[in-house]
Amino acid sequence: MPLLEIVVLALVQGLTEFLPISSSAHLVLVPALLGWSDQGVAFDISVHVGTLAAVVIYFRRDVAALVVGAVALLGGRVTPAGRLAVWLVLATIPVVAAGMALHAAGPDLLRSVEVLAWATLVFGLMLYVADRYCPTGKDLGALGWSGALWIGLAQVLALIPGTSRSGITMTAGRALGLNRQDAARFSLLLSIPTILGAGVLATKDLVEAGDASLGLDAVLGAVLSFVFALIAIAAMMAWLRRASFTPFVVYRVLLGLGLLIWIYA
Repeated sequence: MPLLEIVVLALVQGLTEFLPISSSAHLVLVPALLGWSDQGVAFDISVHVGTLAAVVIYFRRDVAALVVGAVALLGGRVTPAGRLAVWLVLATIPVVAAGMALHAAGPDLLRSVEVLAWATLVFGLMLYVADRYCPTGKDLGALGWSGALWIGLAQVLALIPGTSRSGITMTAGRALGLNRQDAARFSLLLSIPTILGAGVLATKDLVEAGDASLGLDAVLGAVLSFVFALIAIAAMMAWLRRASFTPFVVYRVLLGLGLLIWIYA
């Protein structure tokens, strides 16, 4: 794969995986608009591994606390970190079940530029409504198991290309009254088991197809996507400390409308 394609695709994956603007939309659109051939499943897995490493490193203290809290739960001691670990597991279950069902039915069932365009627009507007009109008084400790489950159910919608996994889970968090930073924090922590599960499923398919080799392109893509994702996470969390999700909504609306004009015109 040419170096330019590796850098651009890693940049797209790294910057869009955790921002509420849909990485799947951009990974489909960028090669199509530039006339590049499909990068392949192995490369997609590698850049997702890079972004997974980035979120683990950025939230390393939270991840360590979750592990300690989970161990404490096994010993019969309930801690705030242990409760959060349970909520994350609970929120992951719906997308795992739905993802396996969609995979069995055909993973490309919903893949079309038209679906992607409408999802980008509609779910972007939903993020604006939730962020603009819902209260911001709750922190993550007030989420509860029911709130975690609702966010997990919302995450199922991310199986529709263009929805944005981070976008729909942040929308659900804001709709439940979480402040912006904690809505983003829960969404990003939730990405860890979600990306890991999707990666395992995709790797299984590669192994069964006899195409599980890991080349230099994939390694470079993983490293670059890690760097770009780390920058994107840090920038978004810093932005949400003082501002809203509106810039992401504006970008999504412009992208969605542009795609719809291109499709229907």
